[in-house]
Order: sequence, then structure tokens, then C-alpha cells
Amino acid sequence: MTVTSGSCVLEKDPQNLIGISIGGGAPYCPCLYVVQIFDNTPASRDGTLAAGDEIVGVSNRTVKGRTKVEVAKLIQSIKGDVTINYNKLHAEPKQGKSLDIVLKKAKHRVIENMSSSTADALGLSRAILCNDSLIKKLEELERTARMYKGFVELTKKMLKAFYDVSQTHKQFGDVFTEIGVRDPQPNASETFMKFGESHRNLEKVAMTMVTTLKPMLNDLHTYLHKAIPDTRLTIQKYADAKFEYLSYCLKVKEMDDEECTYIALQEPLYRVETGNYEYRLVLRCRQLAREKFAKMRSNVLEKLELLDQKRVQHIVTQLQRFLSACLKYDQSCVEVMEPHQNLFPIEVDLFRNNSVFERAEVGGQSAASRPYADRSDQADQDEDDNPVSLSPSRSDGDSAAGEDAKLIDPE
Repeated sequence: MTVTSGSCVLEKDPQNLIGISIGGGAPYCPCLYVVQIFDNTPASRDGTLAAGDEIVGVSNRTVKGRTKVEVAKLIQSIKGDVTINYNKLHAEPKQGKSLDIVLKKAKHRVIENMSSSTADALGLSRAILCNDSLIKKLEELERTARMYKGFVELTKKMLKAFYDVSQTHKQFGDVFTEIGVRDPQPNASETFMKFGESHRNLEKVAMTMVTTLKPMLNDLHTYLHKAIPDTRLTIQKYADAKFEYLSYCLKVKEMDDEECTYIALQEPLYRVETGNYEYRLVLRCRQLAREKFAKMRSNVLEKLELLDQKRVQHIVTQLQRFLSACLKYDQSCVEVMEPHQNLFPIEVDLFRNNSVFERAEVGGQSAASRPYADRSDQADQDEDDNPVSLSPSRSDGDSAAGEDAKLIDPE
């Protein structure tokens, strides 16, 4: 620690105050010092004085050997601006961050979620900001993260389902098209070709749906894996700054209690008699920790507000995108299938078609399988001599050839 001298001129506020509290002084401490700088006061706006600085004079009047009450009255008695002569304490915050402060931070983390009665019973309730709403916001943030995670999983499953549907349409289209190519009857062939092409178009519509919803999944990933973790980290930093500030507050309280105890016993306290530098260092660290705590709190409030606004807008936007995509998908499916709603029923000679398919299948087989194909050719020739045309009006008493024929109506 080092000390430098200086002075500053402070303009009093309407309450005749400059915004500082004073400690030390006669008869126990050889020096007077600044204990705290209050917010929105002349001293805080000036920014020259800080907690732990020694006051050596007021408007060029020495204060050595005076009590803190006398110095406070002297400041109030001065009309107009007040000149404060000081010895500034230069110290790094890490110099005051002792093992005791570290243990106090750990204690505050443990008792943060305790009830007041439990903390009182354990003697741990001093200098604690109970039920901090911003810390509880972290729990709400975790719930929001779980909700979005479930939303992402459902979106993935939905995209997978639409992709599977598209592949099913594609397979149907291939099958119906192949049937249309092989069917010897012109009307049935044309019908199956059109029906197969419509299923291929349905596959394109489904893939368009997948392409539309994929950016939605990317946006959800961005919110879940970037926005929420960033806010969570800010809240954790705020909690760390808060616990550090509380630790210094508790340390100051303990040192004040120690001074009061020695005064009551009328016994000297070495650190007080030698200028109370340790206490002033803790006061400086408390002020710095408080400034950091206030800054982090402001950052957390801003980020939480922005995150809430983004969450509401984000959910609305994604739901609108989803509903619009579903509506377009439904309309496109109707447009694809509507022109083909009168294609069926059609008459198909299943026995003759079966013979055609068998000839196509055995075309590349060995000679051992040819007798079956020859029998099929003979049966096909017999059928040509006596063709059977089937329609939906055939009864149960029709011929055996009629039993092998069926009415094809996918609808």
C-alpha cells in the first residue's frame, strides 16, 4: 500500500451535505478516514475521494486530534464549497482478498437458498441479501432452456417424420409408375402413370416442407446454445460479485464488532492505534466490490429484459412460420391430388398382368425356369382366345377367371 496527498473541492447539496461518512479519530485512532461514499452525492459525482482515504484537513483547517463528530460538524458549518485535504490510499483489491474472504464467499453460496429461520439458527444470516430475485431468475432460465430443448427435439422428430413421408411418397410413385409401364391395357397404364407422378410430386412437396422448417431448427439452436448460455454466464458472474461484496460487508461488520468489544473492555487494539490500515483496506475493497456488483446487476437486468423480449418474439415468429408451412403443405397436397380424384375405379385383368410380370421377371433366368414361363405363355394365349373383362358389377357366381380379377380403387 502507498499513500499520496491531495485535495478536492466539493459543492454541498441542498441538504448541506457532501455525501461521505467518516470513521476513526480521537481518542482511539490517530487518523480520520472516509468509511463510505454515498451514491448520487457531490463526493460520488466528483470521484476523487474513495473509501479508506485519510482526511487530514477541511478547508485548510487541520483535523488531527479531533473526533469524527467534530469533523462532521466542521464540514456542515462551512458555507458554500468545501475543500477536503486527504492522503489517498493506493491498494490493489487482491491485497484485501484474504483466505477469510474466500471462505465467506463459499459460505454465502451455501446459504443462498436457505430460509431466514435456518440461517438464523445456524448464525449465518448477517450481511445476506436474502431471496435475490435475479438469482431466482437463473432457475427460470433453466426451465426456459429445458422447454426449448424439448422444442428442438420435437422439431427434429417432426422433420424426420416429414422426410420419411416424402420417401414413402417417392416409393409409391416408383411402384405405380412401374405398374403403369408394364400394364398392357392403355387406360390402366395411363392411370397408374398419372397416379405415380402425383406421388412423386407429393414427395417434392414434403421435401419443400422440410426445407422450410430447417431454418426454424437452426434458430432454435442459436437461442438455446448461444443466447441462454450467455445470459446464464452473466447471472453467474453477478452472483460471484454479489457474494464477494457480501463477504466484505461481513468482514467490515466483524471488524467493527471487534473495535466495539475492545472499547467496552477499555483495552487498546493495535491495528486501530497504528492507523487502522487493515480496516481501511477492507473498506476500499468493499467499495470496489460494490461498484462491480452494481455494474453486474445492471448488465443482468438488461440481458434478462432483452432475453424475455426475444423469447416472446422468437416463439411467435417460429409458430407463425410453422403454421404457415403446414398450411402451404396441406394446400399443395390438395392441388397435387385434386386433378386425379376421378382416375379410379379402373378395370384391370390381374391374370393377364400377372403373366406379363412373370415374363418380365424370368427374362434373365436360366433354362431350368423356362417351362414355367412356357406354361404362362400358353395360359396367356388361351386367355387371348377367351378374354375376360371384369368390372365392379360382377357377382359371386362369376367364373373362376372372375375370382382372380379384382377392382383396383386406392380411394
